[in-house]
Amino acid sequence: MGSSPAVQFKRILLKLSGESLAGDAKVGISASHLKYFADEVKAVVELGVQVALVIGGGNIFRGISSQNFNLARVEADKMGMLATVINALALKSAFQQQNLPATVLSAVNIGTFVEPFSNERAIQHLEAGRVVLLAGGTGNPFFTTDTAGVLRAIEIGAEIILKGTRVDGVYNADPEKFEDAILFDRLSYMEVVRRNLKVMDTTAITLAMENKLPIIVFNFNKSGNLKRVVLGEPVGTKVQG
Repeated sequence: MGSSPAVQFKRILLKLSGESLAGDAKVGISASHLKYFADEVKAVVELGVQVALVIGGGNIFRGISSQNFNLARVEADKMGMLATVINALALKSAFQQQNLPATVLSAVNIGTFVEPFSNERAIQHLEAGRVVLLAGGTGNPFFTTDTAGVLRAIEIGAEIILKGTRVDGVYNADPEKFEDAILFDRLSYMEVVRRNLKVMDTTAITLAMENKLPIIVFNFNKSGNLKRVVLGEPVGTKVQG
């Protein structure tokens, strides 16, 4: 399967929130959203792009809500990591139903459920044409799945992180609350930090900056947008040095 000359990236890491899997229900996993994810990813895999994917777990368990249960932060974060494994297994099944080979690698050792993460194994799977679902966060508490996404992208040699959201990119204010919010085409890492823009948490942005890893934030809910980004069309907001 040869790459089209128009494809801008050979290997990408796609970062998506767990909530995006839930749809309007905000919790749980939506069958229609699973199929949508599979269709969007398949469209870029068919262009010859290698795709790794980090999914959050907020649709199943959000750490901050652990305060209601009086849970310790470390235990809550462990539950969040396990939630990402559940989402990754659901996506693997959805991809396979679309005849898209996929595998799950987890930072958390869960025995026979999924394969433990190593960058060598992840790269082998990618080069064999499989979508690699990277679950379990970083394997450590106190780190977000955004940070996990940046870390894994660096480890596997991804050329870019594509962060899918439900808005068209990065704005100077919340576009769902302010009609006059302005969309940025490009930002530097330091602008994101200085303006306190909600692209990713500061740890993730700093790690991306230190490793010169560009980020594109785009609306994943618009069908075909992922493919447009991969083909180099001006979609979303690009964050780089």
